[in-house]
Amino acid sequence: MLPPLQSVKLLDQVRERIRYLHYSRRTEEAYVHWSRAFIRFHGIRHPADLGGPEVEAFLSWLSNDRGVSVSTHRQALSALLFLYGKVLQLDLPWMTNIGRPQVKRRLPVVLSQAEVMAVLAHLEGTHR
Repeated sequence: MLPPLQSVKLLDQVRERIRYLHYSRRTEEAYVHWSRAFIRFHGIRHPADLGGPEVEAFLSWLSNDRGVSVSTHRQALSALLFLYGKVLQLDLPWMTNIGRPQVKRRLPVVLSQAEVMAVLAHLEGTHR
């Protein structure tokens, strides 16, 4: 159980909770940044008044319009989950249903057996 927050302003509450949990300064900066961006994206509305669809809209905007990387998207999602779970202490069912981006795995380009035979057929001399 986390102790009650002393700060009045939401972003100060985020900082207070991060420091209480001994997160790094860089994590604090990132989480405050993404919390602020989320609030501004929704017209400076308080996150307690927002829900899953708004979080999904923000994350979709990040990936589709801003074209952020998968790791940046995950960092923003982690910041919002921290905001709702640890700061606002809301255990909302949609928090576990939010989709996480997957890194696109690329298959190596490999020649087929027929293509290898075609390449070898064009070789002459020592290299053949």
